[in-house]
Amino acid sequence: MGGKFLNKRSKISVFLLLLWLISAACNPVADLSAPPGQAKPTTLVVATHDSFSVSDEVLAVFQTESGITLQFLALGDAGEALNKLILSADAPLADVFFGVDNTFLSRALNADIFLPYASPLLAQIPDEYELDAQHRLLPVDYGFINLNADRGWFAEKGLAIPTTLEELAQPAYKGLLVVENPASSSPGLAFLLATIAHFGEDGYLDYWRALRANDVLVTDGWSAAYYEHFTVGGGGDRPLVVSYTSSPPADVLYATDGRTEPASVNVNPPGGTFRQIEFVGIVAGTKQIAAAQKFVDFLLDTRFQEDIPLQMFVYPVNSSAALPDLFVQFGETPSDPASVAPAAIEANRETWINAWTDVMVR
Repeated sequence: MGGKFLNKRSKISVFLLLLWLISAACNPVADLSAPPGQAKPTTLVVATHDSFSVSDEVLAVFQTESGITLQFLALGDAGEALNKLILSADAPLADVFFGVDNTFLSRALNADIFLPYASPLLAQIPDEYELDAQHRLLPVDYGFINLNADRGWFAEKGLAIPTTLEELAQPAYKGLLVVENPASSSPGLAFLLATIAHFGEDGYLDYWRALRANDVLVTDGWSAAYYEHFTVGGGGDRPLVVSYTSSPPADVLYATDGRTEPASVNVNPPGGTFRQIEFVGIVAGTKQIAAAQKFVDFLLDTRFQEDIPLQMFVYPVNSSAALPDLFVQFGETPSDPASVAPAAIEANRETWINAWTDVMVR
């Protein structure tokens, strides 16, 4: 009996030791090697969507000046990433989350997973981008969801590039369009909202039925749509894609054939574009509040803001940030984007998505 007790106690000790080691591994601040009396290094875990990007040198400056080490955790497309943050609220995956946009804003706020922080940098950001009065989610960038077309493909086929949403359902454009699923993709949801604003709640599903009959392709996220199926982005077979008005500057920057003008063009159908604003928030439960606030300030300050356009191909919200020449030359700001009130999105998002899913997926 005594042997069994000692064996049981040993097992318990090993179990407790394993728990301690796991806890230490999950808490990057716990650095037992730091000399007594010396500040322990701080590591901040930043969760993002898959499209987050920043220059190494910009990150290096922040880490050197702040003494904060950054660890990035990519969690999928915006909608998928937010869902993971919500599901892990009792055991947060990160200290900060970047990637919530205005189409998922109410879901994020209703989940109550972000702490309020009124950054002093908000003074440099126009009020039109601040959609949360409590400052739980702060604006970082914005862009316009739009249709991009492969100019060369249409010229080669002798087919006019469509100019309206209605034309996309015509037989001439059958099998040419790829879109993103609004249930899992923020560009997909933004485009759905544009069609609701344009055709009305009584007409948007009929429009999507027409697109389905015209062989529209639906992907889970933007990356798959643009890089796997769009003829410009990844050598696919679809010359029309739901993307951004800032995609053409990316065509030039990443071109390997020496082109000085983009291969893709913005369609800008009347009422068919949507302004997307992306936000950052400090995750409730973090033990790194001061470091998280410094990182949020960094995202809103001009060094990071001026890095945004050629990294994520969206626009900076800081009014003091200068735009690169490629954006000035080839980026576009639509004159009449669709308008859907945040309150309407909050009240109807799930109903609209479910109705769309019934028509397009089920």
